[in-house]
Amino acid sequence: MEAHAPGVYRLRCGPRAWLEPGKLTARAQRQADMLLARHEAVGEFDCQSPEPGVWRLTQGDTSLQIGGAEPSIQLLRQDLRVARARVSFQPAVGDDGVRMWSIDWSLGDTEGLFGLGETQGDPDRRGSLLVSDRPADRSLPLAWTPGGWGAAANTLDQVEHDTRTPGRYRVRVRGAGLDVFLFVGDPSEILNQYTALTGRAGQPNLWPMGVWLDQAAGQTVDDSLQQIRSLRSQGLALDVLRLADPAIVGFQADKPVFEWSGRVPDWRALVSSAESLDIHLAGSAIPGVLQGTALFDEWEDRGWLLCDADGAAWVCPGTPASGGQPFGLLDLTHKDAARLWTERHQQALEDGLDAPVCQAQFDFPPDVEARGGESGAVLRTAYPHLARRALFDAVAGPRTPQEGVMLSRDLFPGSQRFAWQQGPDVDNTWDGYARTLHAALSVGNSGVAVQTHGLGSVLHASRDMSPELYLRWLAMCVFSANFSFQGRPDLMPDAFDADTRAIVKHWLQWRYRLLPYVAGIIDDAVRTGLPVQRSMVQAYPADPDAHVWDTQYLLGPALLVAPVMQPGGETEVYLPKGDAWWDLSTGWRYEGGTRWTVSAGLDSLPVFGREGHMLCLGPVAQHTGEINSARILEEVWMFGMPEHNPVVMRNKIRVMQMQGSSYIKGLEGLKILPSEGLEVKRRGAEVRISRAR
Repeated sequence: MEAHAPGVYRLRCGPRAWLEPGKLTARAQRQADMLLARHEAVGEFDCQSPEPGVWRLTQGDTSLQIGGAEPSIQLLRQDLRVARARVSFQPAVGDDGVRMWSIDWSLGDTEGLFGLGETQGDPDRRGSLLVSDRPADRSLPLAWTPGGWGAAANTLDQVEHDTRTPGRYRVRVRGAGLDVFLFVGDPSEILNQYTALTGRAGQPNLWPMGVWLDQAAGQTVDDSLQQIRSLRSQGLALDVLRLADPAIVGFQADKPVFEWSGRVPDWRALVSSAESLDIHLAGSAIPGVLQGTALFDEWEDRGWLLCDADGAAWVCPGTPASGGQPFGLLDLTHKDAARLWTERHQQALEDGLDAPVCQAQFDFPPDVEARGGESGAVLRTAYPHLARRALFDAVAGPRTPQEGVMLSRDLFPGSQRFAWQQGPDVDNTWDGYARTLHAALSVGNSGVAVQTHGLGSVLHASRDMSPELYLRWLAMCVFSANFSFQGRPDLMPDAFDADTRAIVKHWLQWRYRLLPYVAGIIDDAVRTGLPVQRSMVQAYPADPDAHVWDTQYLLGPALLVAPVMQPGGETEVYLPKGDAWWDLSTGWRYEGGTRWTVSAGLDSLPVFGREGHMLCLGPVAQHTGEINSARILEEVWMFGMPEHNPVVMRNKIRVMQMQGSSYIKGLEGLKILPSEGLEVKRRGAEVRISRAR
């Protein structure tokens, strides 16, 4: 047992040789680094034995207790038990000789379990069976309850999360030993400590937070450039074009050198056209080489490709990125192979590609093996991490601090270290709209700070995408980490009437005004691990009434967003207890713990400011290149008397309270909109907010 950090305990069980291995091999160290960003324990603790056969580690007001007549572990907060579990200290042994460890957590009748990866349905994960290395399960290690505890298995090997039995959460872990982290605290504290332990993403540039356009399959670059010009001519904002699959760049047939896809007749001309439109380019690659090429044969002989039981290169069936052609996968456990892939992407970035895209989560058969010895569940878990790490090194490696994004749908332990996480492809219906929101909130519950949305999907029919649904979906996307238009003509703004396009323009103006705030939330996630879109159960664990509102969320700390999730102009909103709330549309103040029916036109969205906070807005722009980085703010909205420093990119605004007033530095030249009953007095570089007399 180990007190690893405040409110964090580590429990390891296994043979002494596993517990105390001495100097780690290079392979073991690489795997440990994939799982943990901070290896050393930083907690201070007191160890006691309150009774024979029982040990208790205490740090602050939290404790881990183990032992007793019926061996169990207990987590305590202020001497009150918040969790209890039985651990199989004598693990079962499978047919392959590998141990299978079990932890059985007791759950209360109404105790929800959250986290564990992406779900497009109920965020409460009770009633499900999730297997960590089964890609379709979209599983992540962290689970927590609003009752004040959480747990995460620290392994690349297979983990089963079984919540099908009422009142029980069973975790089954394969491996020579059991290594699990236990957390005591509110959900926000758990996410903070979990991401500090396992790693957090760096701050991206500003341009990825502008609007994206996903090119549709079969479109030419001229088609896409024409769509961009059409949007710009209507005053609609855009920053990024993501080129469709197949991969836009890949290895030549006989040389370890990248070449641009034949779908782009002249890459340099495309880069020049994009630059003239202030558009950034994103596109995909496959971490491998096509079968049947000379380079495939050379790398198979060299041992640079993942191999099967016979030592031959394993051939991956075709994927969208490979254009349906089978290919061999680079063995990214091989340092030279990984370095080559990183260096080739660095060259592509120098040639005008701004963000790589890669899907590298494969359901490898049991006999596929890497040079480092990884196979089975370990390889299925580690490979997407290695691929994403190599690409992030290409994007952000040369920069200090590291900045930049690479896109992927892959989920694996540590995926929260890399921005951006792509959302799911969902059908173009009200149900699909709800599912993309549930996915974002569930991965946020699991430690992933940023998930982007698609405004519809090119993979599904658009017959149900009415103007009303399109605008409701767009409004939610504007108040999120980010989103992308879909390049298929029937899903573009031009497919709708002039009135609808005017409201699209209204929402895009809101998006760019929100950029300083959204960028500030992401910057805050680098320090706290809290997601951009925060579920009600994560933000308000002590308010059970809030937990059932699973399509409401906090956008950062200051805004409560209640998207309209069904046809019609009315929606119900719950304002959580413990705070007062200010309606952004009317300026009216509401007490928390109340429920309201709100009417919202297509150009409005129920959004409420949290009392004591501020919202800093930037200018209207058609792309981020129009935003002066030295003057990123234009306006500040107050929600009651300011008590908290605002969340904003490159924040230099500070709030100090004295004698019933708030004194704020850093608002020079900004327009200030105080709440009703407040007055503003400027005093040089300082602004005083006080009650109106």
